[in-house]
Amino acid sequence: MGQGSITRRYRFCAAHRLHTDHLSVEENRVVFGKCNNPNGHGHNYVVLVTIGCPSTVQSRQAVGIDELDRIATERIVNRFDHHDLNQDPEFATQTTTGENLVLLIWDLLVPQIPDGQLKKVAVIETRDNYFEYMGAAPFAARS
Repeated sequence: MGQGSITRRYRFCAAHRLHTDHLSVEENRVVFGKCNNPNGHGHNYVVLVTIGCPSTVQSRQAVGIDELDRIATERIVNRFDHHDLNQDPEFATQTTTGENLVLLIWDLLVPQIPDGQLKKVAVIETRDNYFEYMGAAPFAARS
């Protein structure tokens, strides 16, 4: 049987600075350019969350759109909107890149979505920067 999917869009505004303590001040400037500004910079992030729809509408384990919206708002929007990503505890040991942000968002959502219905998370950071992740393992299990 086939399986469809639905994608919902969420938005938040957040600041960050691309910087790592593993590099010197000059290396950070070269690698991250203007995104290494000590004052940081901001983005109007768009997060796309795709869940699989069971082939039967009567599935009791299926997450509904209202429930997905509640989960995404609580776990993602409320956590990041109008915050400095560098101050988030999950970014204490890693750089606030779009790649790391999309992995973190996946990890925040996956335990909340039943039956492996979470299929993909995508983050649009700028007109030209798009990040997506389709995975199964929580970030803590990845090395």
